[in-house]
Amino acid sequence: MSDIRVETERLILRPPTLEDFPRWAEFQADPETTRFIGGVKTPAETWRILATVAGAWSLTGVGFFSVIEKSSGLWLGRIGPWRPHGWPGAEVGWSLHPDATGKGYAQEAAVASMDYAFDVLGWDDVIHTIEDGNAASARLAQRLGSRNRGPSALPEPFAHVVANLWGQTREEWALNRLTLIR
Repeated sequence: MSDIRVETERLILRPPTLEDFPRWAEFQADPETTRFIGGVKTPAETWRILATVAGAWSLTGVGFFSVIEKSSGLWLGRIGPWRPHGWPGAEVGWSLHPDATGKGYAQEAAVASMDYAFDVLGWDDVIHTIEDGNAASARLAQRLGSRNRGPSALPEPFAHVVANLWGQTREEWALNRLTLIR
């Protein structure tokens, strides 16, 4: 998996490594950042999450990318293709470290991840599961051209979460991608 690398103007997207752990642990310790992704986690829980994502890359060929700022080498967040067992579809999801928000990184990495999902993985449809009240993620989904398809049931341990299923097809992305370039 170490040969997987996607670059944008400002970012490197790659599968996670243990060197990402300190910043990932900071990210998982922030109540606001984790409000819509399962809440605050201890360093031990975060280590397991990191290992799960790294393992998903090895087992399935997909998982969240670690998003690295080119200019500093700083870990900014996790964004990318994700397809957990029982999930309602093939997802491109996103979450950023609190000091990386508001700088356009989420959209830049999400666009690259959508391209990767459709062009490299060959997916025909991409979803984003967005919990009710997560206005920032809904706005990003809209900027990407995804539409709200309505409520979706999630598997355990997330069955209690009220989430909307946003998404778009490969054909829709081909058109929506053009508007993001301009």
